[in-house]
Formats: sequence, C-alpha cells, structure tokens
Amino acid sequence: MTTDLSITANARLDGRDELIAKLKVDKFLTDADLILHAYAAWGEDCVKHLLGDFAFAIWDPKLQRFFCARDHFGVKPFFFTNTGTGFSFSSTLNELRRDSRVSDALNEVAVGDYLLFGVNQDLSTTIFKDIQRLPPGHTVTFADGTLKIRPYWTMAPSNEVRFRDNASYVERFFELLSLAVKDRLRTDRVAVSMSGGLDSTSLAAIARKHASVHAFSVVYDTLIPDQERHYSTIAAEHLGIPITDVNADRYSLFDEQIPGDMDQPEPFLISPLTGQFNDLLRLCADFAPVALTGYDGDAFMNEHQPSPFRGIRSRLKRRLGKHAPNAQLPAWIDDSFAQKTNLLERLNQPPVNPAKPANPMWTALFEGYDPGATKLGLEVRHPFIDVRLVEYLLSIPIKPWRIKKHILREAMKDQLPATVLNRPKTPLAGDPALQLVRRASVRWLDSFEVSPQLRAFVNLNRRRSLTDEETSDGLWANLRIFALNYWLTHSHAMIQRTSQAQVATVAANMTSTPKTA
Repeated sequence: MTTDLSITANARLDGRDELIAKLKVDKFLTDADLILHAYAAWGEDCVKHLLGDFAFAIWDPKLQRFFCARDHFGVKPFFFTNTGTGFSFSSTLNELRRDSRVSDALNEVAVGDYLLFGVNQDLSTTIFKDIQRLPPGHTVTFADGTLKIRPYWTMAPSNEVRFRDNASYVERFFELLSLAVKDRLRTDRVAVSMSGGLDSTSLAAIARKHASVHAFSVVYDTLIPDQERHYSTIAAEHLGIPITDVNADRYSLFDEQIPGDMDQPEPFLISPLTGQFNDLLRLCADFAPVALTGYDGDAFMNEHQPSPFRGIRSRLKRRLGKHAPNAQLPAWIDDSFAQKTNLLERLNQPPVNPAKPANPMWTALFEGYDPGATKLGLEVRHPFIDVRLVEYLLSIPIKPWRIKKHILREAMKDQLPATVLNRPKTPLAGDPALQLVRRASVRWLDSFEVSPQLRAFVNLNRRRSLTDEETSDGLWANLRIFALNYWLTHSHAMIQRTSQAQVATVAANMTSTPKTA
C-alpha cells in the first residue's frame, strides 16, 4: 500500500472478513485502515467493495486530490464546503459553520421545503447556501479547485433469486438478517429501541444471542389508544430481556428535558415530540454504546401492490407530505417568498423516486440519530438498512415473501411469541401532537417571540392558532412555523454548544489528514 495516503473516517464496515480476504491484509486492522487499503487496491472503485455505515475522506498526494464517500443509505453524515479558498468537510454541520469563510446565508429553497414537507427535498444541499451535503451512495473528488460528485450505487433489484423450495428463501433471509445484526454489535451490551411490533422484536431476539440486551420502548397509556406496552412486554418476557418504558403521556410539545435538546444543526431535526425521543436515546446510552432500531422493515417487506416499488412510493408520498395534484400552498406562506422559490411548483412535483438509495425522510432520520445531533456517546444502527439484506429482498418474488412481512414472520416463528408474531401492522391509533393541542395549553406556541428572519418566509397575520387546526397535517405544518422560528433564533448560539462528534474539517491545501478509526 502507498504509505503516503491518509484518511479521515467515521466508519463501521460490514463484511470485514470477506474484505480482509480480498485485500489479503491483517484481520486486526481498523475499519479506517481497511478503507485505505481498499483505495490503494482499487482506487475510486473501492466503494464498490465496501459495505456498512461510513463517511470518509482520503488524501492522495500523488494525484493531489481528496476522494470522499458516503455510505449507500446515508447513515453517516457528510457535509462539505467549497468557498473558493478551500475545501472543508465534516460529519457535523455546525463544525463547518465555525469556519469564518462560511457565511450564515440561508438556502431559501430548503427553508420552503421544510415549511411544506417538513424535510429538505434536495439531498445535495443543506439549510445554508455555503454548505453542501453529499447524498447517500455518492462520492466526491476535489482536485485543482474542481469538485466532481458521482453516484456509485442504486437501490434496485439485482439478479433474480429463485429457490426450489420455500425453506431456502427463509433460511437465506434469516442468515442475512442475523449477519446484519451481528455486524452492527461489536459490543457485549446493546440497547434495542423496541416497540411491540415484529421488526424491532426480531432484532432483539437475534441480538440476545451475541450480547446482553435491554429493550426501551415509548408507550402511551392515556393520551391516545395504544397497545405498545402490552405487546412489547409480552415480547420482552418471552425473550427473557429487561425492558424500560418511556411513558410519553407526560411530555408536552417541544419538551426540553435537558437544555439544548432542541439545538439542532437544521430545523428539519427539531421535533414537536423531542422530549420522548431524547429521553429514550439517553436511556439507551446509559446502558450501552450501541442501540438498534427496526427502521425500515416496512419499506422492503410490507408490499401490497404487484410493483416492487409502488408500496414504497405510496408510503414515502404520505410521509413526505406530498399532496394531491394541483394542491395549494398554506395560506400563511409569504407570497413573495413563494414566488421567488417556486414553492407551488415544488409542492406539486412528482414524488421521490424510491428506487434511489437517497430519500429525504431516511436521510433526515439517520442524521437525527447521529451523535452530532443527539450529543450522546451512542451509535444508533439499523440492521434492516443493510445492503446485503435489501438487495436480497428486492431480488426475490414479492408474493408471498414481501407481502405483510411474510418472510420475517416465517423466519421468526420459533423465536417470538405468537401474539407478537401474528400481530397485524398497526400504526398509532391517534396523533399525539393533535391530542396534546386539544388537551393542554399551547398558548405559548401561539405567542412566541418572532425572529425578524421568519417574516421573510411566513405571513403571521394569516397563521391560524394551533387550537383552530382540525387535522394532523394542518397542525404539523403549523408547528413547523414555531420550530423554524426557534431554530432561526438559536442557530448561531448552537455553534458554541455543538457536539465535538465529527469526522474532521481540513483545508484543501493540506498534504495529509489524520488517520482515525
């Protein structure tokens, strides 16, 4: 290997044994070292041999360039700037804002996307004009002052997999799911964010074979009809693992249990239900350095249509707040702002293509779990978002395997109680935020101190009070006004309070970067 190559990485690789065998290197190398060896062997094609969650930058002095990459699904964040005087990058957005060359000027299209959809639709941008986001499944090179961004992977069915008997489909699936869980542990203690559903309980059942497992569950007892406590308790008792419930009834909207909980690098990550989310993660972090989630088993195992992507598309359409054709903008959107950013056109644009690894909802969720956002020493990992598992699921027949999670039910039928195994997919029976508005005083959310910047985007004279909102969609859109105002008011101070969890920030004229695991 060329010894003058250097790397900065935030990485956890899957399939280490296979990669080590390909490279013929020491099995005790760190993941960052393995990536560096892979680059030395295959150059830019190294990403075609890498699996897992990673964001890295390699300085190649021979070619005088940076080569950077972000993992297939964007679990690890990667932000960068190219201000004309240097190329800088980090896995924590606020670290880049410390650079005096980076302005605080906002990307108004991203602001509009947030107000309409709750999430930025363009995964190559951030809320700031000067800071870009590397989309999932992409690489970026920087040399001679020029940036080149390229995709290296597309989420699509590969070669069709056909077995002669049904048992073989299930056995291969269980093998891959078990591998996905095991590769994400690397610890003797793991927390599981576990509801009473099939996905997270399956992960707990597999993880307990390799580590001490403690389940943590968000439950409602009175605010809305909810049976998660009932089902998650049954699952935990069957698996013989302890479970701690976070009773979400006691939280209010935008509830900061600890000051700074709402300090997020972008408004997309500020949630009205932030209190229960952060307390759940703190409990997980107190028990273990790693937590597993069951996200997003639904996307690949809960199809209802003959097309391999139609079910995914419909779910993304609902989650991203897409509206029917010829939808109208909320009355409170400022007219000149809407015209300048073509908001009405964006509102009625076609849904996100789910055949791509990058979709706005996934990216926002994964970045919200990152230590740079949570400020916790906790790695949150998602076994169902595993390239090997996803590619397998997309290559097998939809019927019967990907209808109502048939393949997962078959794989876990001897490991989970029948009550959980046969439980139909059931969303929350009500909207917690809507119920909180109806049952509690939210006048403070209707009379907040207004940031002068907010008036450039929102006509507050046309904003309805929260108590006048009768639908969940209308309420959540209204709540985004408050969240954006909070972020605009506090975003500068957040730089001083930001976590030190980061990849690195380096100038383009550096001849090397530190190597980190």
